[in-house]
Amino acid sequence: MDFISGEILKIDKPLGWTSFDAVKRIRGILSRRMKIKKLKVGHAGTLDPLATGVMIIVTGKATKLIEQLQSGVKEYVATIRLGATTPSFDLETEIDATYPTDHITRELVEKTLANFVGTIEQIPPKFSAVKIDGKRAYELARKGKEPELKPKTLVIDEIELLDFSPEQITIGVTCSKGTYIRALARDIGAALQSGGHLTALRRTRVGDTTIADCLSIDETAELLRNTEITFPE
Repeated sequence: MDFISGEILKIDKPLGWTSFDAVKRIRGILSRRMKIKKLKVGHAGTLDPLATGVMIIVTGKATKLIEQLQSGVKEYVATIRLGATTPSFDLETEIDATYPTDHITRELVEKTLANFVGTIEQIPPKFSAVKIDGKRAYELARKGKEPELKPKTLVIDEIELLDFSPEQITIGVTCSKGTYIRALARDIGAALQSGGHLTALRRTRVGDTTIADCLSIDETAELLRNTEITFPE
């Protein structure tokens, strides 16, 4: 494999790892094997630490393809707890408010989800990497500030209700680049006249790459340690 001319690696990011953690692991292995200090390694589409699933890592000149690779349609399976909210819209922060769920039925959820299909406006989470005057929104949020975030136009191609109870739903989402599933959980909870936050998220597809195409981080590391490495002439 020629990691300088560029290779595309498809991994199943584990729970608790940041996208940077995965890139750092790959870069470290390759730098040691190739005995070079600086090797370009990047990823096409960030995944939060509490999310798992498809993550595309690129090396060398293939980093020029990042924009193209991450622009593809994405698919997720998301579990949303209803009746409670958190400041981060997921399990990164503690519950800050609770709401009734007795009125929530499967029919109501399906009708509500249908309203999110198509072109929508979404305000990103304040605990996100969105830049505001040169600073990340999460940096401001963690200092107790309220970053002013502008809505983004997104496309939700499909939302399927996979599992239902009045306190928790699991959905399959097909969407465009830049969609925050945490923010979608918030908005679905609000539309149900309750609250909602994400408790589990798995990305199952990015463009043409599905979870079936991916290796675990350990399998990828083993591959990189044993593969034949070539260098451009």
